[in-house]
Amino acid sequence: MSYQLISTLTLVSMLAISMPLKAGQCPEYLNQHIQKLHSAKTLNICEAYAGKPLLIVNTASHCGFTPQFSGLEKLYKQYKDKGLVVLGFASNDFNQEAKDEQEISNVCFINYGVTFDMFAPIKVTGESAHPLFKALAAQTREPAWNFNKYLVNADGKVVQYFDSQVTPNSPAMKQAIEQLLAH
Repeated sequence: MSYQLISTLTLVSMLAISMPLKAGQCPEYLNQHIQKLHSAKTLNICEAYAGKPLLIVNTASHCGFTPQFSGLEKLYKQYKDKGLVVLGFASNDFNQEAKDEQEISNVCFINYGVTFDMFAPIKVTGESAHPLFKALAAQTREPAWNFNKYLVNADGKVVQYFDSQVTPNSPAMKQAIEQLLAH
């Protein structure tokens, strides 16, 4: 390859990385078909939510933090009309998830009234982690426990990571969401 062609390709690559995504564009790590919880249906995050801010959470139905489902649902209801999408990803990486999707869905949908999208159990840590969580970890850190929260801007960049201890109704979480939605 000529020096000029290499320089042009490098410049194009740099511009593509630095330019914000337009609605309809989506980073590859979000362009995934993931099975919905207790369903044969899959959902492609890019197709469903391209250009929207996301709050991505790894969840478990038998964890001390499971009551955070109530707070996540309240956040979703409070901010969904402003564009925030909450996505829950069941996982048994910390040995606290029900073994059966029927039970997981009962905890989410019946016990806590979750209306945001929940997904069938996936791996969220280590080498076998789902590509979505590998990318989130690369931008911040991998989940250290259940109910880690990743606030992702409309371009697909993680703008804030919250560990399990930070509740959905905490001032820090609400401030970060409001700041994200204001831009």
